[in-house]
Amino acid sequence: MSAKKNTYAVIMAGGIGSRFWPMSKESRPKQFLDVLGTGRSLIQMTFDRLSRLVPAENILVVTQQRYRGLVTEHLPQLPSENTLCEPFMRNTAPCIAYANHWIANKAGRAAAEAAVIVAPSDHLILKEDEFLEIANVALKHTRDTTHLVTLGIHPSRPDTGYGYIQFEDLPNAGDERIRMVKTFTEKPQLELAEQFIASGDFYWNSGIFIWSLQNIAEAFEAHLPEMQALFEEHKSDFATERESETIRGIYGECENISIDYGVMEKAPNVAVVLSDFGWSDLGTWGSLHEKLPLDGSGNGTAGVVLKATEASGNVIVSDAREAKKLVALHGLDDFIVVDTADALLICPKAAEQWIQQLVAQMKAGKQK
Repeated sequence: MSAKKNTYAVIMAGGIGSRFWPMSKESRPKQFLDVLGTGRSLIQMTFDRLSRLVPAENILVVTQQRYRGLVTEHLPQLPSENTLCEPFMRNTAPCIAYANHWIANKAGRAAAEAAVIVAPSDHLILKEDEFLEIANVALKHTRDTTHLVTLGIHPSRPDTGYGYIQFEDLPNAGDERIRMVKTFTEKPQLELAEQFIASGDFYWNSGIFIWSLQNIAEAFEAHLPEMQALFEEHKSDFATERESETIRGIYGECENISIDYGVMEKAPNVAVVLSDFGWSDLGTWGSLHEKLPLDGSGNGTAGVVLKATEASGNVIVSDAREAKKLVALHGLDDFIVVDTADALLICPKAAEQWIQQLVAQMKAGKQK
């Protein structure tokens, strides 16, 4: 079997994207939105990108059961059995363990040589050719070594919303971009983030992972043994008609933990490929701003025709379907303005953490 045919991609698509309210809602979360106004949703862009690396039949989407229909709507070319449905959210470690065992069952004897790319469904990558080159460097490294690999992003600012990877040299790696991970730091305070940037040996953690199926299985056995045992006990049920019932039972017992905390921060064999391919996790409306078309005053727009005077640095987005909505602004700076069919958001960019608080309040029934 060729290396490409024995390479798999896992798209993690179970999140609800609460920080992108009001466009992102539980009924249609961020990964199913065209937030850039390109005509392609974020999950479609992710699939398109990964299908340049692996055969479409080797791409899996792990999502919530409630989003199966949306996955089919957005990715009609994806084989129906390749949508793995979680009965409820349990963070990224169970999600990845589920995909690992599904792939192992499908690959059969070839699983011992299989490689896997794991990527979130809602990230933006502007330089796709550079991404493909880096991904191939990482795939080769995972096949030549026992390392788990993450992709690090060259930081452009001391952002407190990202995790950071400290790296050190890896002699004889064959590519100077490949380094060993020394430490992970999750979302530091601004002063520490500034020190990281000044040191030159910290990159942002992209949350994109590449590893061999065998090496990640061994990492689960070492660092999340109870979780690994749960999946191993029922491994013959994956990719069969018994899968749905089996996964519900497993998830009922699984720890709620991320792959970062559960495995990557504990494993001694983690490498990072230093990268710069126009990445953003699009975690907030503010992070979207720099990726949108900007007018002469730095106003970023999608889905609107903007008429603005004495207004600068704003994010203005509408989900108007049939025609772009005319939006007029005067005397407004550094605000987020998002218009949907049933909601209007107006919020200072500097206070956008309030959006997530509002969503939590509405979900709890405290505010309509």
